[in-house]
Amino acid sequence: MAGLVLVFLSLGTWQVQRLFWKLDLIARVDARVHAEPVIVPTPADWPRITVESDEYRHVTATGTFLNDRETLVQAVTDLGPGFWVLTPLQTADRGTILINRGFVPAEKREAASRAAGEINGETKVTGLLRLTEPGGGFLRANDPAGNRWYSRDVAAIAAARGVANIAPYFIDADKTPNAGGYPVGGLTVVTFRNSHLVYALTWYALAAMSAGAFVYLLRQRRSA
Repeated sequence: MAGLVLVFLSLGTWQVQRLFWKLDLIARVDARVHAEPVIVPTPADWPRITVESDEYRHVTATGTFLNDRETLVQAVTDLGPGFWVLTPLQTADRGTILINRGFVPAEKREAASRAAGEINGETKVTGLLRLTEPGGGFLRANDPAGNRWYSRDVAAIAAARGVANIAPYFIDADKTPNAGGYPVGGLTVVTFRNSHLVYALTWYALAAMSAGAFVYLLRQRRSA
């Protein structure tokens, strides 16, 4: 019984440590999101990009869209179900970056139905740096051969579209409106599940209950 108390206390303390780690992460990400945008990393910096240091960083990139190589990735947003429009942006010295230009409903799936929103020539994109999402979505694997995409898997999309020198991240474009209204950018949801306090209280409660039961058993033995 005493061993259980120690185990529950250790688990509770571990969850408290996780709680402070998560709160620090949330604070750092919030600071990145609201900071002034910085130029995207150079290819030399790509190996050092991590979730902890770079996810949701506010960035900007300048280049030319390869509109004929866009990819649609299934999405569910506050605007309903539809697709993310991912288009490679070819830059002069930052490689080629996959840009999530924003959301389109099913009726705007075909590029011809939103031709007004196509950007030709050099342009500047501002948004949030996101790390690749390899494999696919929940219970659904990406199917490059069938052109069915459920996650923003940068390497797989680049390979399917014949895009070289691709950055290991993509950018969620901000809410700057596109001509014709589509795609709709700025729909990034920045949330972090944080149940560590609940878990910590649960483990500490179990420790207290176990300690109470242990004391009760000792008293019963002494009075027997």
